[in-house]
Amino acid sequence: MKETIIKILTDIRPEFDFNQEQTGFIAKGLLDSFDIISIVSDMEENFDVAIDGAKILPENFDSIEAISNLIDKITPNIHEVIIQK
Repeated sequence: MKETIIKILTDIRPEFDFNQEQTGFIAKGLLDSFDIISIVSDMEENFDVAIDGAKILPENFDSIEAISNLIDKITPNIHEVIIQK
């Protein structure tokens, strides 16, 4: 899942290396609110999930781990789904 998240982030903000920068996305200015909306759309498509608007909070998108945790909370068996694809 981490690789997919990094690909989504890189597609949206190719000027940053998300393999190196893995935390503090909001504080460092790597992502803004428009980026987060794009990330949500891409995550919904890539992981076949629906992200509730109440979960679209900066802290859920401030690191690769936070994004991964968000997906895990929405779809606890997501790792099995990714392996099957």
